[in-house]
Amino acid sequence: MAKVLIVDDEAAILNLMSKACKQSGHDVTTVDSEADARKTLDKISDFDVLVVDLVLGDGSGMDVVKYADDKCPESKVIMVTGHGTIETAVEAMRLGAFDYLTKPFELADLRRAVDLAYQAKVNPTVETDSTLPSFDLGWTPGELIGSSDKMTAIGELAKKIASNDSPVLLEGETGTGKQMVARTIHNASDRNDAPFKVLQCSALPEELLEAELFGSGSRGETIFARAMGGTVLIEEIHMLPLRLQSMLESHLEEVSARRLSGNISTKMDARFIASSAKKLEECVEAGTFREDLYYKISVIPVDVPPLRNRKEDIALLADYFLQRYAERTNSSQMEVDKYATRLLENYSWPGNVGELQNAIERACAFAEDGRIRPVDLPPKVAQKVEITDEDEKTTHHLPIGTPLSDYIKKQEKIFIRETLKYNEGSREKTASMLDVSIATLYRKMGLKLEREKILNSSS
Repeated sequence: MAKVLIVDDEAAILNLMSKACKQSGHDVTTVDSEADARKTLDKISDFDVLVVDLVLGDGSGMDVVKYADDKCPESKVIMVTGHGTIETAVEAMRLGAFDYLTKPFELADLRRAVDLAYQAKVNPTVETDSTLPSFDLGWTPGELIGSSDKMTAIGELAKKIASNDSPVLLEGETGTGKQMVARTIHNASDRNDAPFKVLQCSALPEELLEAELFGSGSRGETIFARAMGGTVLIEEIHMLPLRLQSMLESHLEEVSARRLSGNISTKMDARFIASSAKKLEECVEAGTFREDLYYKISVIPVDVPPLRNRKEDIALLADYFLQRYAERTNSSQMEVDKYATRLLENYSWPGNVGELQNAIERACAFAEDGRIRPVDLPPKVAQKVEITDEDEKTTHHLPIGTPLSDYIKKQEKIFIRETLKYNEGSREKTASMLDVSIATLYRKMGLKLEREKILNSSS
């Protein structure tokens, strides 16, 4: 449990942030002005985390950060701003802020930032890049979970290339576990005792990205220097601005040349891994990604498959998340009954492993008697739409989340059949009533041969 001070002059926002942090189990103190923040810091100097609004009615949040640096230098600061510019965000980081949030933000983002800041404060030896948000799957670093052929092959490949310093490109949908693959490569390598650093390109503005990658003014060391001897993962690299892509290509070229000559500096010696939720080859064709950089970072390409293509891993992942939930809540591990398991395995999981984790945690909150049943799962996982075709005496069950076009096709066919019945089987009358051509009617009914006859006879 962290001791948190929140400073914001908007009462409603202050109340919401306080409730969010208290729900996570933290001890929260709130003040609504710079003056009260200073008075509180004079009395209490052992705050773990400070959440400070940049613009206060009687002063500046930046001044609170400076004051806090003197009164409780070990605390971690999270800046909040709805008015700031890129320069203020960079300045906050230079003053030692652990992270910053831009209004409006999700309360989940606040809770995550506070949790990470607290972890960094109580365990400074653990490598965390709070300023570089990434998708947290709740997995043990470097642990790949899955028995599918695809994940087994990725695990074997990760071990094979671990000691090779060639750049790796991980491609796959959001939430598939690309960061875990990168951690597996890092942990299996000789670099596993050095830092593993993550930079999320989609989370930071261009100026801050440039500062992290290449340094800027009085900004501290770059991410490559902080990962000295270890591994750097650049996430969502397809979102890196073209100007910075050019600079990154030059940097990697210099690293490669120095490594070959044996003249690489310790602050440049880091394994480079990139990930992307989009196919970079398509981005190159579209002109949004530099071709030279693409070839530079894709020496070893790895395709991380979506969860819907490895359904045999779903039960294993669900069990793992149940273990983690039990450990976190100090409770007995729950189990998933066979009907709920069937629903989990049949759902398409557009959000991949991250969505599965959220579904399991939600189910744990609703489950009774230590057993997760279908009713405990999110509606879109458990609910289905029934479409009954009386003519064919069948019932179609379409899961929530099915493409609308599939639903329309099913309903359309049933409606055509009912209209045919009304017209006593006359397809000409049915086509006229539905305001479609006879050829279209046949196509929608799936009568391909008869459709061809009609098309041929009309020619």
